[in-house]
Amino acid sequence: MANRSLWGSKVGFLLAAIGSAVGLGNIWRFGYMAYENGGGAFLVPYVVALIVAGIPLMILEYALGHREKASPPLAFARVHPLWEPLGWWMPVVAFFGINLFYAAVIGWCMNYFCFSFNLSWGEDTAAFFFNDFLKVSDGQNPFALGGIRLPILGGTVLTWGIIWAICYREVSHGIEKASMIFMPLLFVLTLVLVGWSLQLEGAWDAIKNHYLHCDFSKIDIMTAAGRKVWVAAFGQIFFTLSLGFGIMITYASYLPKKTDIVGNALTTCVLNCLYSFITGFAVFGTIGYMAQAKGVPFGEAIKAGPGLAFVVYPEAINQLPGGNAIFGALFFLVLIVAGLSSGISLTEAFSCSICDKFKISRKKATSIICGLGLLGSIVFTTRAGLWILDIVDHFINNYALVLGGILECMLIGWVLKSGVMRKHVNSVSNVKLSVVWDIAIRFVTPIMLIVIVGGALLNEFSDRYEGYSVKALLFIGGGILFATRLVSFILSHFKWDPKRLAEKHHEPEEDDLLV
Repeated sequence: MANRSLWGSKVGFLLAAIGSAVGLGNIWRFGYMAYENGGGAFLVPYVVALIVAGIPLMILEYALGHREKASPPLAFARVHPLWEPLGWWMPVVAFFGINLFYAAVIGWCMNYFCFSFNLSWGEDTAAFFFNDFLKVSDGQNPFALGGIRLPILGGTVLTWGIIWAICYREVSHGIEKASMIFMPLLFVLTLVLVGWSLQLEGAWDAIKNHYLHCDFSKIDIMTAAGRKVWVAAFGQIFFTLSLGFGIMITYASYLPKKTDIVGNALTTCVLNCLYSFITGFAVFGTIGYMAQAKGVPFGEAIKAGPGLAFVVYPEAINQLPGGNAIFGALFFLVLIVAGLSSGISLTEAFSCSICDKFKISRKKATSIICGLGLLGSIVFTTRAGLWILDIVDHFINNYALVLGGILECMLIGWVLKSGVMRKHVNSVSNVKLSVVWDIAIRFVTPIMLIVIVGGALLNEFSDRYEGYSVKALLFIGGGILFATRLVSFILSHFKWDPKRLAEKHHEPEEDDLLV
């Protein structure tokens, strides 16, 4: 077997994996979902989803990458050649469907980091974000590009430059070293942000009444509304852990032969979800203070997604009694670090796949991919960038990634046989898997993911997403799904080096435990 890069330490691998999982959604999505779905009661379906879907699928992806020492396309092709297109679709859809707009959003954060020092967004933060900064095209029209926004393009170019500089080097010198800096910095900054938020007037009232307050009626599985909450919890777990991207398969392929796969998967999942829960205190505390200062109900103040980060939070920063600039810079620095850690992993999954298939150097593959990424990101720096981003994100998250997860369970659970993978995991791990994992991978996890896709489809046909035209949804949303599938099939039709494809997975060595 050809030599493959390895992580230098267990801590480096875990920080990189957690950095991939922890992203912008942990900060601006989890808290709002909890608020909408029963507050503290939402943690019940969330934890259940983590146990029966998130952790089993994380173990599956770690195990597959580790067993085959390969990126998703090569790993899937070794299990069964007909499944190689799925192995390509995961990193392709993650890179072209997510990373292109993710880089532009990090560019927004970089601009807002600079705006923080003199509160350039003014009093009307919504007007500044939509009209002055994004200059969004009229009529929510994703086809009215209207020219490139140079400040956003500048931030996007800087983002891709940082990603290129880190992914260009070998994994132990690039991604691992960056993760050893980024993730401790992110955790410290987040704790400072939380601590600062909790001492604001009205913060604890908002946290107790809206974040930790449990409305168990909203998670009653016997009602239609309650079942939607459970489906939402499973969806959030799937998305927040970076499952279905091909990232965890790629990262696990750099692990040495003797590795505690189950222990690492548990650590990654728990710390990622704990981070989401902790950031909720900062979100609710800050917005609670703003709502009290303005004399408005909490429900009128909170928003989901980019609106929370770029409209509500700047407005809350304006209301602070002091230290506004420092607090604002701290918040957007947290977003930048969280975004970069995820952007790096999305790039690495695709770059590793290209290297495995075409036998080109890591430096060359990374340079080509980042160049293509920058070109593809330009459309998201236009005046219609927000609308295109919204549609692409909706279709990728609701269909592409979940479908990838379903097929992944079928491949490992039924084609390879889950018992074979469980035997491999138990041969290299300190924590052993039981047959319960087989049941989850073959039945429970895919069934829940099918329910998620079914619910999304029902909503799609009953009500057009965010009021976009049918033309926009089909051309942009359907188009990105079709284009990524097409690229995946094209890449899968290039021939593998027979020796590379025929390499067998390694046998564990007792003295090769990653420490």
